[in-house]
Amino acid sequence: MEKVWDILGEILAVVMVLVYALLIINANFQFIPEGTFMNILEILRTYGSLLLVAVVGLEAMSKRNLVFQIIFVLLLAVIVVFMFFPETYQNFINMI
Repeated sequence: MEKVWDILGEILAVVMVLVYALLIINANFQFIPEGTFMNILEILRTYGSLLLVAVVGLEAMSKRNLVFQIIFVLLLAVIVVFMFFPETYQNFINMI
């Protein structure tokens, strides 16, 4: 399973470098018009980084014992829940 995560991580890393390069160059020269393609790049910038961290982390955790794997997956789940449901964080803070 480690090889699968390794290959996915490499592909995602290259895609993310291209996305960031396009967005940075576009910030100076504005050659990409506003619309669907620009929205896709923005979504990739936001969620692609999280996906890359998840894939690389899962690759690293595939070499570790089950306890570290569970801790990593739980922390990743917390990030995803708070990212997609920001009001959950506020509710959690209000409980404390």
